[in-house]
Amino acid sequence: QVQLVESGGGLVQPGGSLRLSCAASGSIFNLYAMGWYRQAPGKQRELVARFSSDGSTSYADSVKGRFTISRDNAKKTVYLQMNSLKPQDTAVYYCNVVSSSIYWGQGTQVTVSS
Repeated sequence: QVQLVESGGGLVQPGGSLRLSCAASGSIFNLYAMGWYRQAPGKQRELVARFSSDGSTSYADSVKGRFTISRDNAKKTVYLQMNSLKPQDTAVYYCNVVSSSIYWGQGTQVTVSS
């Protein structure tokens, strides 16, 4: 049994920063990918950033240069550092793991507003 728990969301002003965390519990085998997605009201869920099994990273064009994905294997935690936040970054952010099964966190709200 695998559970993903996100934290770190909140309300920030444009230009501000947030750091999201996703802590995993349980054993994950055959790990293919792990990363972050987001979904804004009325829009489809989209990939924000991810690690592939070879350690390479991918980012959505809209966040390149502003967001950084990282991980701490000992803590079984993946992070998303978000800098220079814009109002259009407002969304619910979800942690995702692709293994022999697909796992999702419960989501954490990020709101960027003055």
